[in-house]
Amino acid sequence: MVEFKFSQFGTNFGSSDMGAKIRQQLRPLLDNDEKVVLDFTGVNVVTNSFADECIAKLLLEMPLDDLKKHTTFRGLNPLAERSVLVALQRRYKVIRKQVKI
Repeated sequence: MVEFKFSQFGTNFGSSDMGAKIRQQLRPLLDNDEKVVLDFTGVNVVTNSFADECIAKLLLEMPLDDLKKHTTFRGLNPLAERSVLVALQRRYKVIRKQVKI
């Protein structure tokens, strides 16, 4: 397992710009067969905007099953967990609608 510690970038993640920058660093780790631990220990704030840009937009590059297979979460506080879940659900719905069209 490989650990990706979000705390190395700060403790409050509120912008989509920051999400895009961190996703660029995270993405190459997902190309390996090792599981990546997305470690949010010590992180206080994760907004929907950040979660969408950093994590949910990975669904544009890989199927949900692959994302589940290659990642696991650690250390999310309840509000941050909610932001990540909402972002993933919304992005997944958008992708499914595009596929049906």
